Amino acid sequence: MNQNKVLIACFYILLSTVCTCFTLTITAHASELSVLNSKLTHERQAFKEAEKLLHRASSKQYKTLYQKLNDYPLQPYLKQQQLFDNLSVKSEAEIDNFLTTYQGSPLDWRLRKKWLKYLASKNEAKLFLKYYKSSSNTALNCQRLIYQLEQNLPEKMILNQVTDLWLVGKSQDKKCNVLFDRWEKAGYRTDKRILKRIELAADGGKHTLIPYLTKLLPKQKQYLGKLWHKVRKNPSNVNQLSRFLHKTPEEANILTYGLKRLIWRHPASAIKVYNKAKRTFNFTDTQQSEIVKTFAIALSSKNHKQASYWLDKVDEKSLTAGLVQWRITNELKDQNWQQVLLSIEALPIKYKENIQWQYWYARALLETKQTVAGMKIFKKIAQQRHYYGFLAASHIKQPVNLQHKPIVITEQEKEKVLAYSATKRAFELFELDRRLKARSEWNYLLTQLNEREKLVVSVLAHEKSWFDRPIFTLAEVGHLDDVKLRFPKAYQQEINEYATKQNISPSWAFAIARRESSFMTDASSSAGAKGLMQVLPSTARMLKRKKLSSQYLYDAKNNIKLGTKYLKKLLDKNNGNEVLATASYNAGPYRVKKWLKNLKEIPADIWVETIPYKETRNYVKSVLAYQEIYQHKPDQVSSIFGKIIKMKIGK
Repeated sequence: MNQNKVLIACFYILLSTVCTCFTLTITAHASELSVLNSKLTHERQAFKEAEKLLHRASSKQYKTLYQKLNDYPLQPYLKQQQLFDNLSVKSEAEIDNFLTTYQGSPLDWRLRKKWLKYLASKNEAKLFLKYYKSSSNTALNCQRLIYQLEQNLPEKMILNQVTDLWLVGKSQDKKCNVLFDRWEKAGYRTDKRILKRIELAADGGKHTLIPYLTKLLPKQKQYLGKLWHKVRKNPSNVNQLSRFLHKTPEEANILTYGLKRLIWRHPASAIKVYNKAKRTFNFTDTQQSEIVKTFAIALSSKNHKQASYWLDKVDEKSLTAGLVQWRITNELKDQNWQQVLLSIEALPIKYKENIQWQYWYARALLETKQTVAGMKIFKKIAQQRHYYGFLAASHIKQPVNLQHKPIVITEQEKEKVLAYSATKRAFELFELDRRLKARSEWNYLLTQLNEREKLVVSVLAHEKSWFDRPIFTLAEVGHLDDVKLRFPKAYQQEINEYATKQNISPSWAFAIARRESSFMTDASSSAGAKGLMQVLPSTARMLKRKKLSSQYLYDAKNNIKLGTKYLKKLLDKNNGNEVLATASYNAGPYRVKKWLKNLKEIPADIWVETIPYKETRNYVKSVLAYQEIYQHKPDQVSSIFGKIIKMKIGK
């Protein structure tokens, strides 16, 4: 008995010793982290102070700060700026060392570009060619070719490259003019190439370049340039076929371009002109195919009565995903389920096996009383984490399957990736809220990592609340099953707070933000929408009743507040229908109102499938799927998609 007491006492002494050691280890680790964080804080402050003193880089104060930053990841940015501000041929060795050390990284190109421009200004041809790297900078590309010609490299090899520089739909840098003059004198500027450049300027380029290019043509061909310009400015000019004097292949090319634009503006006119032109113009098979495909898509998106006719005219070999979409959705609008079955059965295998058409095939089977076969397909696709998979799961009253498989990384993998200089620079720039430079470093870092390391760094970025990079990186790698990383609850406190205040679902707000910006607070669209929820300045002004700065809209809290307020406004405008409000957020409330005008009541899944704008159609599907992910509850049938399969839209 006494022996047992001794053993128990020994056990507690041993346990106490182990616990003490464990506690000491944790305390030591915490203390070490605290020291590191304190050091980083001081280094960040020193870095910012050094930046302010760059104009006095020779001062003792700057040099002292610079020395303190020897271990700081962003010290090279100070060195880059020093070199940038003091370019000289005498500094070549120092510049060469820097460019070699950071070759290919964001630290490289900004300095290299400035260095090359400096060398060109000093006519240092040999050094320019030594440091030249291929880029999208036209002036530098032209300068390289000029120097190569001066060094008597084979003229034909160089002038062939000049052709690619000249054949663009916009004006090129004036530094290229010397090169273009030599190219022209060598006989490379043919009438065919001039007409091709006019076409490029008309179709997506700068049409203001066309008058200049027209003058380069022989007088008897200048009417073609003028015709291109007229049709570019107003495609209705193709209505007057008398303008097309000789019915040549060049004229047929202009007419094809004009008809493909006119069909979107004035369908009746375009159809009439094409039917008339076919009798006198010798359109190529390619031109005819392009015209028919464009007519089919344009008329389908406008719900035109002749849409089916033009869709049927498309050659099966020319089918695209967009044409397949409209062929079947035109039948869905009429709920002609037997024809839907036949159309899907007739699809090429690559389309037929797509989850989208599998879903609609199953829907058609159910509508034609082939319930067992339809449910079998639904059961199969319900296993997928997808808009159609979620719809299918609701039809069979089964919980959705998110297929979540978290990425698990080891400490060794973590330490290896964190040791890369580019990783350190990217994360430190992010901590300093320098998002653009941070993303540049991230993109460079990815070029240095293998597939596994990309997953590791994505996990690390998520842990640091840098949410957008894992989203894009996992998509690029094709690793789509870590749901937590791909659909983070970023800015959770703000979204929950403002969504609750507006009495809207937080999961809806999360889904909108995820689809709009992937949680990039500084996101900006070509239309001018800004921030996390991509709020337009005009929308912000309407909501706040005053003009707001871009800086205000880039603030996450402000943006979420405005975005959720606008969602509530759209929800009320659409009588509480989140599907219509979501479409309105993307396409605008007036377009959605137009789509609903005179619409007979149809199931919601059909309405979504037949939204005229491809962008809005895909947007609504994504947001609905994301919303399900954000509010998912295991072992429960989706409340969102459960409503959708019962919902009707229209009157």
